[in-house]
Amino acid sequence: MSLEVAVAAALFVGVVAYAVFGGADFGSGFFDLTAGDARRGAELRTLVDHSIGPVWEANHVWLIYVLVIWWTAFPESFAAAMTTLVVPLLLALLGIVLRGASFAFRKFSATLGQARLFGVLFAASSILTPFFLGTVAGAIASGRVPADGSGDRWSSWINPTSLFGGAIAVGTCAFLAGVFLAADASRGDRQQLAEVLRVRAVAVGAVTGAVVLGALVPILDDAPTLSDGLTGRAAPLVVLSALAGAATLWLVWTRRYAAARWPAVVAVASVVSGWGVGQYPWLLVDETRIVDAGGAEATLQALLVAVGLAAVVVVPPLVYLFRLTQSEEWSRH
Repeated sequence: MSLEVAVAAALFVGVVAYAVFGGADFGSGFFDLTAGDARRGAELRTLVDHSIGPVWEANHVWLIYVLVIWWTAFPESFAAAMTTLVVPLLLALLGIVLRGASFAFRKFSATLGQARLFGVLFAASSILTPFFLGTVAGAIASGRVPADGSGDRWSSWINPTSLFGGAIAVGTCAFLAGVFLAADASRGDRQQLAEVLRVRAVAVGAVTGAVVLGALVPILDDAPTLSDGLTGRAAPLVVLSALAGAATLWLVWTRRYAAARWPAVVAVASVVSGWGVGQYPWLLVDETRIVDAGGAEATLQALLVAVGLAAVVVVPPLVYLFRLTQSEEWSRH
């Protein structure tokens, strides 16, 4: 394995982590938006606040990690993507800022009207942010980001692959959130709420699975390099995602919420990993290969050292935080 590929692999681990952990947070906005009016949706919105409150900021560590490594290790491809895809990236950034601010302000609203406004902003930005990030992934995977950054500012991300990528991102986030929220409700002895989430999570999961499989058809024509990878070296990951998704749906339907979290994570991680493996060895599909995009050798070596240190210093506290928030004692508070 070359130094460039090793750094790219470390970068993609961060992409998968953000898709799983950040995705579950973003997906909570879908259930917040569809919870109902102030009275009917109060219990579900309280669960959302309680479930993601301790971790939503920590999960953005993965986004920072990805951007810093990409910018430092592969600067030319980073500049090309940021230039061509400036519109969806700015919209995603706006969504992240609005989401965080609205989530915080809603708790301290002076009136019901203010709480509703901040609630709508939180929920809408939670849906739009993963959508725009998904369009960015689709633009790169379909070869619409030239190495010199001269790609069209609109057609680069408004195309079949990108739009399906955005839809899949929103669906997988909502699916993950539904599974985790149902588990949290069950652990907290809110069985009626768990039943509501159970039905919604299964419905979202089934629709998302259909979209993922359906996306393979337009991708065949719109992104041939990616489709070759998905039907070739990444095919086992596609199959694993389908099997893990089906297992999750069955476990949730049979009310085994705690067990359902693991295959749900595998399903989403497999979808994202399939994208990465499918477009390998390209960093910018059909434009720049990973081995040709790296910066200085000393920089790449230093990044791998930094990644190793981060694994020792940052990951254990995050693991402890997640274990703490998934405990029964925390769920009942």
